[in-house]
Amino acid sequence: MGTTRSIMKMIFAVMFIGWIFVWIMIPTKVFKYNWTPKLAKHLNTTYFGPQGLTIVLLTVPMMLIAALSCVYLHIQKKSTDNGTANRSKICEVVGKMRRPMMVMNPLGIVTATEFTFSILFVALLVWSLGNYLYISYNVHLHNDDNANEYGRWQAKFRSFGLRTGYVGHICWAFLFFPVTRASTILPLVGLTSESSIKYHIWLGHLSNFLFLVHTVVFFIYWGMIDKLIDAVQWNPTYVPNLAGTIAMLIGIAMWVTSLGWFRRKKFELFFYTHHLYGLYIIFYVIHVGDSWFCMILPNIFLFFVDRYLRFLQSTKRSRLVCARLLPSDSLELTFSKSPGLHYNPTSILFVHVPSISKLQWHPFTVTSSSNLEKDTVSVVIRRQGSWTQKLFNQISSSIDSLEVSTEGPYGPTSFDFLKHDSLILVSGGSGITPFISVIREIIFQSQNRNTKLPNILLVCSFKHYQDLALLDLIFPVSGISISDISKLNLRIEVYVTREEKQTIPAEEHRLLQTKWFKPNSLDSPISPILGPNNFLWLGAVIVSSFAMFLFFTAIVTRYYIYPVDHNSGKIYNFSYRALWDMFLGCVCIFIASSAVFLWRKKQNRTEDQAVKQIQSVEFQTPTSSPASWFYRAERELESVPYQSIVQSTNIHFGSKPNLKKILFEAESSEDVGVMVCGPRKMRHEVARICASGLSKSLHFEAISFNW
Repeated sequence: MGTTRSIMKMIFAVMFIGWIFVWIMIPTKVFKYNWTPKLAKHLNTTYFGPQGLTIVLLTVPMMLIAALSCVYLHIQKKSTDNGTANRSKICEVVGKMRRPMMVMNPLGIVTATEFTFSILFVALLVWSLGNYLYISYNVHLHNDDNANEYGRWQAKFRSFGLRTGYVGHICWAFLFFPVTRASTILPLVGLTSESSIKYHIWLGHLSNFLFLVHTVVFFIYWGMIDKLIDAVQWNPTYVPNLAGTIAMLIGIAMWVTSLGWFRRKKFELFFYTHHLYGLYIIFYVIHVGDSWFCMILPNIFLFFVDRYLRFLQSTKRSRLVCARLLPSDSLELTFSKSPGLHYNPTSILFVHVPSISKLQWHPFTVTSSSNLEKDTVSVVIRRQGSWTQKLFNQISSSIDSLEVSTEGPYGPTSFDFLKHDSLILVSGGSGITPFISVIREIIFQSQNRNTKLPNILLVCSFKHYQDLALLDLIFPVSGISISDISKLNLRIEVYVTREEKQTIPAEEHRLLQTKWFKPNSLDSPISPILGPNNFLWLGAVIVSSFAMFLFFTAIVTRYYIYPVDHNSGKIYNFSYRALWDMFLGCVCIFIASSAVFLWRKKQNRTEDQAVKQIQSVEFQTPTSSPASWFYRAERELESVPYQSIVQSTNIHFGSKPNLKKILFEAESSEDVGVMVCGPRKMRHEVARICASGLSKSLHFEAISFNW
């Protein structure tokens, strides 16, 4: 399997380089005057029209990569399940490229890989703009009626605005890849949707800036030539300017509300405004036309496949088993899941509670291990907003059931933390939650005598002493054997930054409480949207929907659009062409996704019913609430079932961790994995230490859920 995966990686690399090469050549004179006329003769057929060239050169390659990557990820999953994950020298090189190169605001932590690709992408934009302007100023202006009528300076100004829009269009070719949660392309380069959100933000800012320049330049140009009326013009045979104006207004609203300071203060307004992206896409595509739409089609097509499948998954109610309430204003929700649902540590689960909000979905860190807890999946929620406050109030009330829907879990397709000799997990506040899933997974791996376990140092920083209750969640609600815990090489250093030991009141101990929920006949265990072989079925959806799209587009073009275009005196409406592409794409995605989903749902129905019967018997009887084993650690150790863990915990009051000292003390190990999750300042500090070059044994990875 290792050879097969290596060959497939080479194929992906060649296809992607070829795809990028086409983008590099598009703005040049060679492509426009030499290649395009020759290729158009063979590719712009009566079945696809002018968009045939872009479909072959820019759409098909990325769709083929997306389909083949499903097979690759399926093979990788089987290899991981069998314990044969590849640890080649290539993986070591990739690991070095992921080391932080610089830490700076507003970009944050930038790795060597991100820096390299960012420079190359900016170079592509500069190259494209330079070539577009060169062709425009040296060739087009000589034959431009606008230049002769209104002046060469005004024509150059207009041309600059037009070409700026072209360059912004390149950003849209990548814009939706990072927000495709079940992406099959991001894992090829070791990314997840959560870790890639920042790329979507960067591309969004850049594209909106370029489009704003494009719009402002044209408004100034129309003002100079006394034709401001053109801003609301809707030409049936050419670019409709009004559609572009509407798209820009929607884009500005989405752009402003997505800025960091606005998003943090007015999250709900940001959330609802950002869902105008559907209208934005419609008017944007109408403005640029069908040929330009096909240039950016792959990332939009794959995003809507993912979005519709997520919608289908979210229509099911998820079985909520229990909730553990902590004295630290946090709770852990435990859901029932099918044994066939596998996910890796640091994954996230999106949760929807209709009784709180009909539209809002919120991501939360998974604390469970799919190997250790085969029938349940757990997430941690901290009370720090209006939505979570309402959820706390509902769970704390006398209700015995709660309607909840979920999407996911989403996370890395592979997580080989066992390759390190030591692990240093640095967390701040609720940032400890992804590391709980890591520790639980290591507990499971400890059951294999042949597995070499890394030494684990968990560095926790909390504001208040009661926040230590989060450490209770290291162990699942179902409990584990003491023999499993004793095998862990775990040391915990806890720092309580805002309290001194002598200032903590000797109040009555507040214990961790567990609330159990009654099963409902409408609830179902969380299961893979397309079954255990999720990647293969996802590949089937991608291939079938795209094949249908090409087929129906060819039929409509050949037998409806083509006859109109070739009748004397008639030209098919420019906007209708784009609308046909969007309509057919949505219909094909709906048909293919629904068919595969219903087929898999029918096959999984028996399995889900069996799981529901087993779990309803297992969880329907309430049990007593377990006591916290970290909170109020001065209790007698004989009453604590996990004495070895308590004894390995040191609590420091009134101080912050000296991260530089902690990390350099671990330098003696040959290979140290450093993971950090917490406030931005903490993440940046750890990244600077690992990037300083003073220690080559530190391998850094940040986990951030701050959008």
